[in-house]
Order: sequence, then C-alpha cells, then structure tokens
Amino acid sequence: MGDALHALGQILLNAVPTFLLVLLLHFYLKYMFFKPMEKVLHQRYEATEGSRKMAEEAIERAAARTAEYEDALRAARSEVYQSQEILHQQLQERETAQLTTARQAAETAVREAREQLSRDVEQAKATLGRESDALANEITEAILRGSAA
Repeated sequence: MGDALHALGQILLNAVPTFLLVLLLHFYLKYMFFKPMEKVLHQRYEATEGSRKMAEEAIERAAARTAEYEDALRAARSEVYQSQEILHQQLQERETAQLTTARQAAETAVREAREQLSRDVEQAKATLGRESDALANEITEAILRGSAA
C-alpha cells in the first residue's frame, strides 16, 4: 500500500504542472476572451434593449399624437356640423320670413281685390239703379206717348 501511495503521489506531482497550465489557461481565457466577449454581448444587449425601448416610446408618442389628431378631427367635424346646423336654421328662418312676407302680401292683395270688387259692385248697383230709373222713365214716356198718339 505504501507503493500505491507513493505512485499516486508521483502521479499527482507529475499532474501539478498540467493543473497549473490549465489554471493559467483558464484565467488567461477568462480575462482575454470571455470578459471582452461578455462586455461586447452586454453592450449589444443594451443597444438592442435601448432600441426596443426607444421604439416602444416612439410608438407610444405616435399613439398619443394619433389620439390628439383624432380628437382635433372630431372637434373640427363637430364645429362644421354646428355651423351647418346654424346655417340651416338661418336659411329656415329666412324662408319662413319670406313665406310670411309673401303670405301677408298675398292677403293684402286679396283684401284690396275684395275691396275693389266691393266698390265695383256698389258702383255697378248705383249705375244699374240710375240706368234702370232712366230706362223706366223712357219706357214710361214711350208708353205715355204711345197712348197720347
């Protein structure tokens, strides 16, 4: 057993330079390859995440502006509809006023025509009354002349 331990000690003693080389290789690769690689990967990740965050913020700003534009568009449409409604009401009021004026003018014309017709009827009655008196007188004179002759 002593020989086995001695052989094992000899193997371990021979493995120490290999172990030190592997350890040295480990630290060399860690500082010369993996740390810079990790740093580059971290920067790449940050740049990618930064770009994503900036894109998300840009999308949020665009959505906010879109909402503002839609609100402004709704307000403008509302103003247009209100102005159209006001214009429509004004046109209706003008039409009603013109219709009322025309109706009053027509009523005045009808009243004047009735009054004129009434005056014409009175004049015709008076004229007929005079003419009938004159005609009655002529008939009476003709009858009296005819019986005197």
